[in-house]
Amino acid sequence: MTRFLDAGNSSAIKEAANVIRKGGIVAFPTETVYGLGANAFDPTAVARIYEAKERPSFDPLIVHVLEKSDTKPLVTKMPKIAAKLISAFWPGPLTVVVPKSDKVPDIVTAGLPTVALRSPSHPVARALLSASECPIAAPSANRFGRLSPTTAQAVKEQLDGRVDVILDGGATPVGVESTIVLCTGRKPALLRAGGVPVEDIEKVVGKLAPAPKTALPQAPGGLPRHYAPRKPLVLVDSIDDVPEQKRKGAGALLFRSRKTSGFSMVEALSPDGDLVKAAANLFSALARLEAADITAIYAEKVPEHDLGLAIMDRLRRASSDI
Repeated sequence: MTRFLDAGNSSAIKEAANVIRKGGIVAFPTETVYGLGANAFDPTAVARIYEAKERPSFDPLIVHVLEKSDTKPLVTKMPKIAAKLISAFWPGPLTVVVPKSDKVPDIVTAGLPTVALRSPSHPVARALLSASECPIAAPSANRFGRLSPTTAQAVKEQLDGRVDVILDGGATPVGVESTIVLCTGRKPALLRAGGVPVEDIEKVVGKLAPAPKTALPQAPGGLPRHYAPRKPLVLVDSIDDVPEQKRKGAGALLFRSRKTSGFSMVEALSPDGDLVKAAANLFSALARLEAADITAIYAEKVPEHDLGLAIMDRLRRASSDI
């Protein structure tokens, strides 16, 4: 049975941390989306995450830590480029992929020789890490491949009865997952666009290389189809491009609020085309469209800079041909 705890209650963090220490799994807010966490050193507890999410074992997890010093037992050696990124962006929505130590169970990294690390800035996530006194392995708190949750209620709708505790800390402010940078080569490589704009990262470490082509993902969210609603989603340059006959019974996802006609439901990511607001609203808007009585979702492309890069990454992975 899943317990639903208010993170504003002083005893809730202690109760959730106790669950983590005893091998349980807890859904909790970060600044990006809600995560589903377990003690990263406990392979049996981590296995429960995969089971609850129905996540394939070849998809690695991110390990959350409170401070940079907490990474020491998790890595063989911290690459200089990773240390530079950590100094610039932690705590925050940036994940670095670095060589792992033998202390990190293989189930956390899907057998890879690297581990994905980040330090969240959300006060509830940080309080939970502090009280748990261990690194927490945590992917997004959703069923595998489905929309990432940005509220505790969204977690409940997907994972009620599958997790021990859902810690309600309100809506998450960033709304898309962390940016992931591979730091094991001569040049850092972008594995996933996310909450820290690529432009900001490149100001610190120079031009990022593209993700290396591998058969299996090197970091979470690396599969071609992911973050998908249960309704077919079609990407369009402009919602005006959708023929009138296809609008009936369908939903529209606009970048900015404006008049349109013929659709059964319309959601706008931002009233004025602000990419930060659009990112924060992405998964909740898709969830409302998913729940509506519509046959398909037509999603308008957004500008591919700053957080728009992360939004378009999620929309492309969610899209399908109909």
